[in-house]
Amino acid sequence: MNVNVTNNSTIDVAGHSALDGPSVLPWDIEAIVAGLREARRRSLRVASAANRRTPIPSPELLQKVVDRLYASLFPRHAGAVDHSEEGLAFFVGSTLNEALLLLVEQIRREHGFVDPSRRSDGKSPRSADGIVADFASELPDIYTLLETDIRAAYDGDPSARSTEEVLLSFPGVKAIIYHRIAHTLHSLGAPVVARIIAELAHSQTGIDIHPGAEIGGSFFIDHGTGVVIGETVIIGERVRIYQAVTLGAKRFSVDEQGALVKGEPRHPIVEDDVVIYAGATILGRITIGRGSSIGGNVWLTRSVPPLSAVVQAHVRSETFDQGAGI
Repeated sequence: MNVNVTNNSTIDVAGHSALDGPSVLPWDIEAIVAGLREARRRSLRVASAANRRTPIPSPELLQKVVDRLYASLFPRHAGAVDHSEEGLAFFVGSTLNEALLLLVEQIRREHGFVDPSRRSDGKSPRSADGIVADFASELPDIYTLLETDIRAAYDGDPSARSTEEVLLSFPGVKAIIYHRIAHTLHSLGAPVVARIIAELAHSQTGIDIHPGAEIGGSFFIDHGTGVVIGETVIIGERVRIYQAVTLGAKRFSVDEQGALVKGEPRHPIVEDDVVIYAGATILGRITIGRGSSIGGNVWLTRSVPPLSAVVQAHVRSETFDQGAGI
């Protein structure tokens, strides 16, 4: 057995390099490989898939799916050369077909690899073809929502010079594009593929949005680094949030065996026209009322009514003399 190494030489299992001559490696590669094989055999996580040959979903191929979906939604911004109606139609049709065929295969991989008995809903999955057909039919609605998000970013940032600049360069817009795609797939029955797409956005933007989160139109994340939006968050229309905001869970319910209960509503509800400033942490199934403003670095674990303004308490410094005091 030969092992490839990064300098393009080849080392065999006895530790001999084709370039450098005989040498002795300080590890026993055959024993390590055998040990890893045995560890995988004993693993409860992979036991149910031990006899399967189905490959798992590929983040690299799903990145290609998202890139082609982006090009289908915004062809003038993503490689279309002929901008006539006929030219754009041909580009979109060809690019979209490629994306959807790749997506079907990735969802088939998800269904083949994930044991139905271990799904949180306990149900057999829908067919990959059916999921992708329904997803494709929702693309016009996804585009319409994204147009409101792009406009909200342009209107909400005085540094933005055009909607093209917003679409091509704003990390918050990139994250919400990925989320609109991932959320639709999550809702249609492809949660693993959706989560991988969400994590692709997370790794590229620093913005972590669970694909289960429900987010209304005209949503704007300014700057964005460090934003976390949990699975059961519900966000209304025209909401704006800044960097390092967390919409998270306060506590996790457990069952009689001590295992975490999956899928319970445990994250905030943010109503329409709310602004949440940098560093705010909002935890638990609480409601932020319509039109409220949540100040920077606020820690909030209770609901607030509409039109509230929540800010940090001010530290007050006082001196006492002539016997005065507390």
